[in-house]
Amino acid sequence: MTEPKGQRDPRLDFFRGLGMFIILIAHITGNPWTLWIPARFGFSDATEMFVFCSGMASALAFGVVFSRAGWLMGTLQIANRIWQVYWVHLGVFFVTLGLMLALNATGAFPRDEVGALNLYPFLNNTGPNLLGLLTLTYVPNYFDILPMYLVILALIPAMMALVRIDLRLAILFSLTLWVAASVGLNLPAEAWFSKPSERGWFFNPFSWQLVFFTGFALMAGWLPSPPVHRVLVGISIAILVLSIPFSWHKIIGASEVLRDWRREWSILFDKTDFGILRYIHFLALAYLAWVVAGPGGARLRHGGRVGAVVAVIMQVGQQSLAVFAASMVMARVLGAILKLAGGGMMAALAVNLAGFAIIIAVARLSAFFKARPWKTPRPQPAEVPLDLPTRQPVPVKMRS
Repeated sequence: MTEPKGQRDPRLDFFRGLGMFIILIAHITGNPWTLWIPARFGFSDATEMFVFCSGMASALAFGVVFSRAGWLMGTLQIANRIWQVYWVHLGVFFVTLGLMLALNATGAFPRDEVGALNLYPFLNNTGPNLLGLLTLTYVPNYFDILPMYLVILALIPAMMALVRIDLRLAILFSLTLWVAASVGLNLPAEAWFSKPSERGWFFNPFSWQLVFFTGFALMAGWLPSPPVHRVLVGISIAILVLSIPFSWHKIIGASEVLRDWRREWSILFDKTDFGILRYIHFLALAYLAWVVAGPGGARLRHGGRVGAVVAVIMQVGQQSLAVFAASMVMARVLGAILKLAGGGMMAALAVNLAGFAIIIAVARLSAFFKARPWKTPRPQPAEVPLDLPTRQPVPVKMRS
């Protein structure tokens, strides 16, 4: 799964972009399309795809800095990225809160949008909870993915230091954190409430770092790429197929045995602490996606070039932070509109396509600004000399 340095991996951009579309669908409240996303047929979902691809992208973005400029400079670059993502997190929270207040103020929407996000505790006790928001000790459920990402980013320097000593120490560190999280290690999500609760972060970063550093390790070359082998393909397909009865709501609803099993063994697929079945299911899915994409993503191209649809998805993947922030904000608005429109099939089609158009536009706008076109000098017209040579009169012969 490694790619030569300095080159973008089309598979990374494509699957990260695909994850952005799925995440948007999943966050539009009352969206019937969520019945057909991969999460409804297996233990893992688009969150694993997002975190895994973020790990791979981080290996490309930061790994070379650690190896070329040293541990300190690599750590400083991580700190800069944490600073950027931190402000995106705050921006997503306040813009979403403002929009939800605006929707409620119109009186036109049937649902209390602020209450649906459980944001009244913040409004009713703003001072302490503002401190909690700024210190990441108040983390509402809808706004928990970026804080998780921040903590995982902060773990990269520790992993890089351990790898310098011995790769096995880094692997052991990651596994130890995952085990510790499964027995209670987490961060407080409501520490500043008038009556602080024991609720931890919904996405426990000490659990989810496992899938992040799996992607990081594969892209950095710490782990070898798995071979393309029919036995592995068969095992992966079997894992996905066998997961369906334990995940698809129609089968679960018809079987009391499966419902009992899910209640008794929820720890195996728990989302907060990243249960082991989620990890196994995702690895099987990721392996098949890697095989289908072909060496270097060859099957994503036709005649050496990607098609229009693949190109759009890849561009969304390339601008994943901006797209993710926009989708988290707009998903709530789109959900409110869908609720107002009655939630029918045509309304769902219009709302989802509108959401797709928005994140595609955000990706293109973000790419435009990152390209800094204002730094590219415009072609200048040829200069005309100010002092034109005087034209000499042509002598005329006079007839005698």
